[in-house]
Amino acid sequence: MLWYIAIGSAIGGVLRYQVGGVVQRLTADTFPLGTLVVNISGSFLLGVLLRYGLGTPTLAPEVRAFLTVGFCGGYTTFSAFSYETVALIEAGGWARAAMYVALSVGLSLLATILGFAAARELVGNAQL
Repeated sequence: MLWYIAIGSAIGGVLRYQVGGVVQRLTADTFPLGTLVVNISGSFLLGVLLRYGLGTPTLAPEVRAFLTVGFCGGYTTFSAFSYETVALIEAGGWARAAMYVALSVGLSLLATILGFAAARELVGNAQL
């Protein structure tokens, strides 16, 4: 099981680096939009996967661990979010830091809810 998680984490981490970097370069701003996009999209994907995994008994535990704990865990990043918030504060951007925290938490939670809803539409209304 640990190998599945490790491989998923490696793939997710590399993709996080790539996606976050591309988004950040496209925006050319000091606001950490790359991490925000990664965390929101990862939260949506986790919602879909958990809802699908819970609603589909044929999904093997190893596959579920690879995708959720491994890939999504490696793809999303709480440590970068925390560091970037502190960096915004230290640069005197209290309002930007507060906005980043509110957007990160609020939109990631909303993305997870939307992921659950999307998966429910895909696999039916199985009980959680």
